[in-house]
Formats: sequence, structure tokens, C-alpha cells
Amino acid sequence: MKTVVGISLGASTQDFKFNTMFLGHRLSVHRVGANGSIAKAIRLLKYWESRAEVIGLGVIKDRYEAGAHGFVEQDSASLKAVASRVPVTFGCALGDILQEWAVRHAQAELGNYFNNARVLFFSGLKNYKLALALSEHTENLMFADPLLQLGVPKLLTSIEALKLYGTGAHYVRDWEPPGVMTSDLVRQWTRFLLRKAMHKASVIVANLIDLDRFGLEELAGKTIITSTASEQRIAQLRDKGVHLVIDGSPVFKGRVLGPYLLDAMISAATGKHPDAIAQDDYLEIITGQKLAPRIVYPNGFKRVNRFAFVIHPLSQEYFKKVKPIELLSQVSPPVFMDSLEKIMAYAPPFVYSRVSGIRSPTGVEAEGWLISVGGTPREIMQHSPEFTYRRLLDAAAMARRLGAQIMGLGAFTKVVGDAGVSVARRSPLPITTGNSYSASGALWAAHDALLRMRLLPAPKGRERVKFKAMVVGATGAIGSVCARLMAKAAEEVYMVSPETAKLLALKESILQETPDAKLFLAARADKNIADMDMIVTATSGAGKRVLDIMQVKPGCVITDVARPLDLPPEEVAKRPDVMVIESGEIQLPGDVYMKNIGLPKGVAYACLAETIVLALEGRFENFTVGRAIEWEKVREIYQLGLKHGMTLAAISGVNGPFSDGDIERVRERALAARADKAALARTATRPQKAKARRRPNAARPGAKAAA
Repeated sequence: MKTVVGISLGASTQDFKFNTMFLGHRLSVHRVGANGSIAKAIRLLKYWESRAEVIGLGVIKDRYEAGAHGFVEQDSASLKAVASRVPVTFGCALGDILQEWAVRHAQAELGNYFNNARVLFFSGLKNYKLALALSEHTENLMFADPLLQLGVPKLLTSIEALKLYGTGAHYVRDWEPPGVMTSDLVRQWTRFLLRKAMHKASVIVANLIDLDRFGLEELAGKTIITSTASEQRIAQLRDKGVHLVIDGSPVFKGRVLGPYLLDAMISAATGKHPDAIAQDDYLEIITGQKLAPRIVYPNGFKRVNRFAFVIHPLSQEYFKKVKPIELLSQVSPPVFMDSLEKIMAYAPPFVYSRVSGIRSPTGVEAEGWLISVGGTPREIMQHSPEFTYRRLLDAAAMARRLGAQIMGLGAFTKVVGDAGVSVARRSPLPITTGNSYSASGALWAAHDALLRMRLLPAPKGRERVKFKAMVVGATGAIGSVCARLMAKAAEEVYMVSPETAKLLALKESILQETPDAKLFLAARADKNIADMDMIVTATSGAGKRVLDIMQVKPGCVITDVARPLDLPPEEVAKRPDVMVIESGEIQLPGDVYMKNIGLPKGVAYACLAETIVLALEGRFENFTVGRAIEWEKVREIYQLGLKHGMTLAAISGVNGPFSDGDIERVRERALAARADKAALARTATRPQKAKARRRPNAARPGAKAAA
């Protein structure tokens, strides 16, 4: 039986010993801890060099590299020299393989987990290959090497900076800092900067022994990438609030084997010197032994994805909410606010609000930032699209630095120029305009309003509500989506568009999806408008009159999903007995914190909700960009919203959300208008009947026959 010993800087309370068959050889495996003492590690090394066939040292890495520069640790070389009669391995090559594999496994298993994550390395030089692997998914990398090695109050923030630092690292590795650099003040400052970096990071790469001095404040909610996390260590991390541990060290016979110990076992079993073990040997052994990295949730499953959403002031009234401007606006002439509005259009983006507390029923959480750009709609429209693109790209760069994994465009920022296509192409983050969920939410709100108006016959059993719907602008990008949705819900659907050929093709396409749909085509909206229970306007008329609201049936629900709106406020005001909807607002799941955006607590506009749904789902991709909205994406985002607990919260019109009282008033006016209309119809028929009664028999129809 061969004896294999692993000497660790960890606690001796975690020592273990077991006998096993490994690669066809009987091994006696020992793990002994040095309790953080290099001197004790040297004594243990001297003790075991005459008693073991191979020794693994989990003390420090013996070598590392940064780019083209390789380094040998002098401490490791001196430790190796102590044991001259037995092969010694630090397991560096195997450890690099296992750690990189663990990260790639987690990225695939958890789905885009490291996309734009903020990652802090306690040592980038010692984890260079791991840093390269993570750099494929995020540029938000921080390396504490200068801080922890030299006491220099500086963190490196890129792979290139780390490589540059590495070129001079061998010149300073033996440098003894002057007394002022080793003072308590400098140590406290170093600790402060490291803690600050830990607070910013969502992922920390460090040895477990280096995390012992940190607690709940620094580690709560963090993901730790490390090695050799035993059950005791996992319990400690659980108490410190760590939510995920990614460990490349495999479990073998119920024990977590560090790379140094596993490498020593491989050397003993194969009879090869540790330096002679090839990459192919590792591949064969890892696959043959079915070893695997570990993903451990110390406090139960938890995942937090991050998003950003761009907002902007809708009018000068927004600026008056800022205290100094509010005071000045009361005493200054109107020209002051006009000048301020122009100046703010050039202001850099800033974080208006942090958003937190969003929790899906799946257990996934989302947090994010509302980033404001300064232009009002008037200023946005007065400048070229490129002017707005630059501000949106500045906002995207800010969102990337904050750690957001996807960014949504709100209000007028999503309709400027090519509606997000150019921004998505140039942005460091995936972009969505939210228009898919906006279309879905508007129709959702319209159907809900139709039910709450209680003007249609109640369905029997599981029957659908029977109503007639019209889609004006049915051949457009949004209109065709609305027509497809209406075909699944309405009894009859009237599709209106001047593009006759497109209408015919659309009808064929819808009937393939919904064969039992009853579809009617028209070039103008006024043909059947008086019979409609619901009307969806989705034209690109840009202010042109698309329907005569005075011809609409009392109690009709009109959903205006066109941007700009097809029905301006002055048109809507003509018919208080008709319910005109602009959008459906979404109730977010969880106890949501967010600054006021003009909606009740926890309620978001559908475009913002789309960004949040994609974040919860881990779909970090350009989802809705451009003016052509895809039917499949409208359906998909609706289903994903239901999956993550999104519900319809409010129905909004030109004057904001409708209350229950508002809906009831529209219903009462509709009933009154219908009653008046019926009374007029009866009055119109009464004189005709009286005149018929006063006619002589010969003049009455059928009198001759009666005679």
C-alpha cells in the first residue's frame, strides 16, 4: 500500500485519513493541516518525507504566469528543497484545469451566470487562466494584486493591466516595503479598499483561508470561486451569507480532495513524477473516475440577475421636482425653464434609482438601476438620432460598470431613429425596447377592461366571452401581432388596412394558426366600426385621423398601441362613454423597492417589465429591437411573464391609470348612452306606426286582399 500525504495551510481540525483503491492501486491517503503556519508546514514536510511515496502541498502555488511571463515562487522552491527524498507536487496544473472547468461548467449549467458579473480576484497572477476564462463573459474584472502584494492602493481592472503588472512583478517580489508601508495605518487602509472592492463585486475568487477574516458584511450574497471547500468550510460560508460556492475540487469517497492531494494520488498510482504527468493523463483520469466540479448553495438556491433601464424626463415639470430648481422655477421667467431643458439634454446619464426586491416564484431574483438621460421628448425630437444614440451608449457603459446584464430603453428613447437597432449593435450590453410586452400588456389590459365593464353577455361554463374586435392597421408590425392575438380570443375579428394584398396574406397566415377564426377584411375603419366591442389601433399614421370616435358604440374598449398615439387626448375627451386604453401596467413579483416613476409601489410599465422578465429568465440577448415586432416574441414574453409571477396591475389611459371608480363611470355613461339611443330609435318609429293606423283601409298595405 502506498502512502500519499497532503499538507494544507488549513485547519488541522479538518484532517482526515482513508484507504482506497485508485487507478488499480491501494492507497493510504492522509490530509494534515498546518493551521496557517508555514513553519508548521515545513515541520510536517520533514516528518512525512520518509513515510510517504508522494506529498502534495496545498500551501501556495509553486508557479504562475501572466501572458508570456512565467514566475516561480521562491517560498515554494524552498519548501520543495526541504523534501529532497520524495516527489512533491503543488497540483498547479491540475488545479488550473479543475478551476477553469468549474467556471465553464457553472456558466453552462446555470445559464449565462457570469455575463457581465463584477468579479474580484484576490490574486490575478495566481489565477490568470481562470481570469482569461471569465473575461470571455465579462469585462468587469478587478485584481487586488498590487493592493495585497505591495500595499499600493490600486486595483487592476483589466487583463491587459494584469499582464503589464506581471511584467514587473518579478522585480518587486523580494522588495521589502519601508516601515511606513507596513504600518497599521496602511494595513487598515488596504483592508478598507479590499472591503470596498468586495462590496462592489458579485463574484469573489480567493482561497478560503484568505476569506477567514471577512464576515457577513463583505460576503453576504456573494458567489465564491475557490478550491477544497469541505463541509465545515461550507457551513462557515453559510453563516457569512454566501449564496453560491463554485469549487473545482471533486468529492472522492466522501472527501473533498484539493488539487495538490489529488495530483499526489495520481502520481503515486501511476508511478509518474508529478512533473511528468501530461494533460492527456489528466483527461483520462478525470473522465474515467467521473470526477466533477461542485456547485453548492450554502443557504439554499438563490440567484440574482441584474438589469438597467433608461428613463428620461417627459416634460419640464420633471425638473421642478428637484428642490433647488423648484424654488427657482417659481421666481424665474419661463425662459429659464426653457434654457434648463436645453442644457439638461446634454447632461451625462445618472442613476435615478436602485431597484431591488424583485423575486420570481422560481426563486430567481432581479436587481437593477433606473438610469436617467436628461432630454425631454421635445429635445430628443429636435436633435438628430445620433445625438440620442450617444447618450444611450453612455448609459449602457454606465450600466456595464454597475454590473447590469441587459438594458431596456424606455419612453421616447426606444422610438428614436431605428428604434434601438443602432444602439443594440454598438452597446456593450444586450438591448430591448420592451415593445413586445407593451403590445401584450395593452391587449391584456383591453381584455380585462372588457370584462370589468360587464356590458357583454356572461359566458356559460368555460366558454370564452363573445365579442367583436377590430384591428386598425392590421398589416403593420404591431397590428399583425394584435390581429393574431385577437383571432384567438374574439368571436369575430375585422382587420382594417389599405394594403389589400397584405391583408389577404395575413388572413391566410392567421387561419393556418387558428383555423376556426372568423376574419373579415376592410380597407377603411368606418365600414363596421359601430358594431365593435373592442378596437385596436396600431397604425403608423403619425397624427392622421384613423377612425371617427363619434361612430363608436357606447361602452366600446379602444386600445391605442400606436406610437405616436392614433387618438389624441382631445379626441378621447369627446366620448366619456368609451374606454380608451394606452397601456397595461404590470405588477412585479416580490417586495419591490424603486423610486417613484408615477405608478403605485411595485408596479412597472410593460416595457420596463419586459427588461425585468428577461433578467429573471437569464435571457441576456437583444430581444425586441427595431420597429418590426415579432408575434412569437410577444407570445413568448407573455408566457415568461406569467412564469415569473407578473400580473396585470393597472389599465392606463391618456390621463393615467383607471381606478375602479373610473371604469364604473364609463360603464354608467355607456349604459345611459345606449338607453338614450334606444329611446331615440323608439321615438323615431312611433310616428310611422301612428300614421299607418290613420290611413284609410284602401291605402293600407294588404287592404285589397282583405276585402
